[in-house]
Amino acid sequence: MNNSKHSLSSSAQDQKLTGAAEAYIALGSNVGDRSKLLQEALLLIDSHSAIKVIRVSGIYETDPVGYTDQPSFLNMTAALLTTLGPFELLHALLDIEKQLGRTRDIRWGPRTMDLDLLLMENVRLDEEELTLPHPRMMERAFVLVPLRDVIGSGHPLQEQVNQFAVRALQDGGEGIALWNTINWPDASAHSES
Repeated sequence: MNNSKHSLSSSAQDQKLTGAAEAYIALGSNVGDRSKLLQEALLLIDSHSAIKVIRVSGIYETDPVGYTDQPSFLNMTAALLTTLGPFELLHALLDIEKQLGRTRDIRWGPRTMDLDLLLMENVRLDEEELTLPHPRMMERAFVLVPLRDVIGSGHPLQEQVNQFAVRALQDGGEGIALWNTINWPDASAHSES
């Protein structure tokens, strides 16, 4: 398995946002051209004036969880720098989902794009609209395995994410397999499937 972290080039690193917080998101798609939709989502996120994508995980094909009568997902995670607060970042992600054709018809059902805010610096929230860290993150191999690819060294949850990801893979990994990688920032991909 490829656990390499994909980082921005040095010229893009210079574009870091002053006073930005690091956040981690999960991306998933199982409708349409899944790979293209993931790349479009990353480009839309990175084009936001207050958000920069700094690392992306591999792309993993996963069996659906919850509502299982649907196609397989492509899932990945990304590390971001942002000057937005957690609710502003959530709303920006929801707007990008809508731009990419997301509709909410069936809970955990098929979707063109699902963007979940997983972690944001040391923010802890338990609000109706947003809970941080994401409440089901540690239960989902399709989140933990790609998150292991990008979580920053020294992050308070890094060791726990690694342990849970390894355990999830040993237990069958919810049908998870590395499908592809994205060479960020140019979003050109090569297949490893």
